[in-house]
Amino acid sequence: MIDVFHAVADPTRRLILSSLRERGPLSVTALSAPLPISRQAVTKHLDILEAARLVGRATRGRERIHHLHSEPLRAVEDWLAPYRAAWDGRLAGLRTHLDEGEDERADD
Repeated sequence: MIDVFHAVADPTRRLILSSLRERGPLSVTALSAPLPISRQAVTKHLDILEAARLVGRATRGRERIHHLHSEPLRAVEDWLAPYRAAWDGRLAGLRTHLDEGEDERADD
């Protein structure tokens, strides 16, 4: 899971993952087009994403086509679930407290 956290810590890699999620499998050229970095830099980012098993690749002719693997992100989501539940509980308690304060001010 550490590799996944490292991979998604970088904003450029998050943009690459978003592109693959939204647009489907893409070549390095297609992934590089909207980014302000070189194709070589995108390739280095893809290597990190592949090492974290977030991206896979297939060769189509002379092009390498990259596709998203979301399974490692599900493992992170499962790990984060108890923390999310705790924060949801705290926020619900705060909402209740604030609502009660508004009711008391309305009575005055």
